Amino acid sequence: MKGYIYITGTGADPAGLDNISDPLFGEVPTLGACMTNLRTFVDIGDYLFVVSGKTKDLAQYVFGGMKVAEKIDHLAAYGRFPQNRLRKREDGIVVGNVIVDAKGNKHRLDHHSDGSFERRIKNFIVGADPLAIQSPKEVELARQQTLNKLSDIFGKQGNRPIDILGRQRKLSEEQVNEMIAWLRGIKEDARK
Repeated sequence: MKGYIYITGTGADPAGLDNISDPLFGEVPTLGACMTNLRTFVDIGDYLFVVSGKTKDLAQYVFGGMKVAEKIDHLAAYGRFPQNRLRKREDGIVVGNVIVDAKGNKHRLDHHSDGSFERRIKNFIVGADPLAIQSPKEVELARQQTLNKLSDIFGKQGNRPIDILGRQRKLSEEQVNEMIAWLRGIKEDARK
């Protein structure tokens, strides 16, 4: 078992701005629209963890993790996860991580280049055992602890998560277990 951790795009913060387009931690955790390279690298049983993007006046935080249970193509995801099909919210933000239409063609709301489409429709991740940081108290604790915890786990100091991780980073089994224990601890502490 191994894992990967990555930082979402600049300005993306699920708790502060509610603007994460990929519904990572829905009823069934999934990853399908972004991080094509990581979706290729991970194997069944590996873990993925996600850090919010750099946002003015909000500390970045690890907002969740999941175990990789399956890797399917987007046409299969279209049938299994209708709630994850691309759509525009009332506020104009495009959300969803199923980037194909019913025929398997590029969805009209998918803004990525046509050249990357064939690569992007492979390896839709269906997750299990999600650890989503969602309640206000969980988010507060995660914002307070993320930088120090990432420094401890990776043995590298930095002023921002990107200084420690780069855009993404591979985790050993021991590091995955540390991340899981830490996220579970946040959830437990938030209930007190």
